[in-house]
Amino acid sequence: MIAFVSGTVAALAPDVAVVEVGGVGMAVQCTPNTLSTLRVGQPARLATSLVVREDSLTLYGFADDDERQTFELLQTASGVGPRLAQAMLAVHTPDALRRAVATADEKALVAVPGIGKKGAQKLLLDLKDRLGAPVGAATAASPVTAGWHDQLHAALIGLGYATREADEAVAAVTPAAEAAEGTPQVGALLKAALQTLNRAR
Repeated sequence: MIAFVSGTVAALAPDVAVVEVGGVGMAVQCTPNTLSTLRVGQPARLATSLVVREDSLTLYGFADDDERQTFELLQTASGVGPRLAQAMLAVHTPDALRRAVATADEKALVAVPGIGKKGAQKLLLDLKDRLGAPVGAATAASPVTAGWHDQLHAALIGLGYATREADEAVAAVTPAAEAAEGTPQVGALLKAALQTLNRAR
């Protein structure tokens, strides 16, 4: 198992970071939240989980060991593969997921693309005794602080967009972000911003 990769970020894409390790570029699948913390040309250390299939080897990367462990625990539930586990972590922090399971918050799981009402109910049962209790305060459930504008802008710059393009993309998603309940998720906003940039090109 590859427990982590550490090296210079060689390239960034909407769902992949390429980290140069000993002259080899390692492609690591990451959530938008994790990608938003990386910069091309800067050093990075990502906790990783290697998923082996008959026809592929896929390396998933995370901001810390807690995310990686949660990613692996989520896959012990019936019907949860690496892609769905990563989607869950793109929407919720590990502690937010622990809290959702501990409080049987079906709505929180349905917020994840690919999980419906019945799927959420089944996951709550499957994960009940696996994720453990939340460790942070209730206000820590959201991974995004009030400075989501700056985080989103920095993530777009990190992906190689010009300052003007990043400004326009942030402006485009701001109305929807401010209309949403609670604190906006940088991961979801990054996806929306990338869609607006792709349409503009």
